Amino acid sequence: MSQKVRVRFAPSPTGPLHIGGLRTALFNYLYAKKNGGDFILRIEDTDQNRFVEGAEEYIIEALNWCGIPFDEGPGKEGAYGPYRQSERKDLYKSYALELIEKGKAYYAFDSAETLNHHRKDHEAKGKTFIYNWHNRLKLTNSLSLSEEEVKAKLDAGEDYVIRFKSPENEEIHLNDIIRGPIKIDSSTLDDKVLFKSDGMPTYHLANIVDDHLMKITHVIRGEEWLPSLALHAQLYDAFGWQSPEFAHLPLIMKPVGKGKLSKRDGEKGGFPVFPLTWNESEGYREAGFFPEAVINFLALLGWNPGTEQEIFSLEELVSSFTLERVNKSGARFDPEKNNWYNQQWLQKKSNAELATLFDTDLKNRNITATKEYVTHVVSLIKDRAIFAKDFWDLGSYFFEAPSSYNEKAVKKQWKEETPEIMSKVASLLDTIDSFESSIIEEKVKGWISEQELSFGKVMPPLRLVIVGDMKGPHLFDIMELIGKKETISRINTAIAQL
Repeated sequence: MSQKVRVRFAPSPTGPLHIGGLRTALFNYLYAKKNGGDFILRIEDTDQNRFVEGAEEYIIEALNWCGIPFDEGPGKEGAYGPYRQSERKDLYKSYALELIEKGKAYYAFDSAETLNHHRKDHEAKGKTFIYNWHNRLKLTNSLSLSEEEVKAKLDAGEDYVIRFKSPENEEIHLNDIIRGPIKIDSSTLDDKVLFKSDGMPTYHLANIVDDHLMKITHVIRGEEWLPSLALHAQLYDAFGWQSPEFAHLPLIMKPVGKGKLSKRDGEKGGFPVFPLTWNESEGYREAGFFPEAVINFLALLGWNPGTEQEIFSLEELVSSFTLERVNKSGARFDPEKNNWYNQQWLQKKSNAELATLFDTDLKNRNITATKEYVTHVVSLIKDRAIFAKDFWDLGSYFFEAPSSYNEKAVKKQWKEETPEIMSKVASLLDTIDSFESSIIEEKVKGWISEQELSFGKVMPPLRLVIVGDMKGPHLFDIMELIGKKETISRINTAIAQL
């Protein structure tokens, strides 16, 4: 029987969740659900100096808002908790000591000053200082000291770290689901610190131990962890554990294409880089994006379905997703395309659902209208909207008579004879009993022909007086909705004002 797929998203609570981290969570979620597996959230908070209050809650809220909740994690305890590394810290020391016993790791007592001196000395000679096989016997550690000396230092409570003993002159063969086979010369690797004398493990040790104990089968993470892959694979070997499969996701690049997307790019370009607002930085949720749109554009940043399809629901993403179709190269972030995705998802929503969103905006403006009326307005203007917050700009004239008129349009459309023509149109409208779009249209267009007027002399100025601008849906639909009395009143007001 094959092992159940278990994946994890393991962020550090050092601030808000970046859109790149959210995509990592999404790809983990999609892979788990596609393969009938579990999606685990683990909070990697071993670095207490960088811990930020509220960051963990933010991460959980962001995942829930996006509709990709975790199956196990803080507050959803499964069989493999606790799910915060700070609550697991008593676990790690025994594993570090096990590696020392196996001859795979060693105590190092070198002071920060000594190591700094070596670094500077190497720099002066145009070299890079690496703590590994070629110099470890010249440094202060349990490989160069006698057992008695080591014991004396430990008994005296001297500061130490436990370092991994990387092998000399070995070719390490690795495999990445996205990148394929990778070869590394072990001589280029340093002896990474696994454990510090303050009782805290480094990321490398905690990560491997937790993934093993939580039965993680696939590690899907960002490309920035690729340089750690050799060490992690060697740690699995050193413990004699089965290694999970690895997949390293490509970076999300700046809109200009060069370099990794940052918070500053968002501030400069006026687009969000966080799912939810954090301090002064607006989030996708607060900017008016639908979670479906965010998930849709994130999925296609670095993953290619192999078809022309661009609009995917979460269910469709789950059934189409494979790691083999994730690209190796970075994916350019395109804020315009993100807006396009939101527009597509807005058009898929029902008029009633959109009317509820618009109604909130109207109430904030102290405007009350029936649900039926607002729904009808939305049906006429939604084609031009990218966000629900665009509705007011697109359709304020359905709720308020224009208080001013577009100057350019007035210059172009308002001629000497226009007031008289508008006055006659108002009289004609007053005679219509059944004030419905098709009937108004028939009467007005019939009258224009009878009077032997050009449409250009009547229709554009009529739109200008009703809307205040040369925009909006079918003019007779607007007139039907605002009603006969309001339509005539707007014509008379414009005649007086213009």
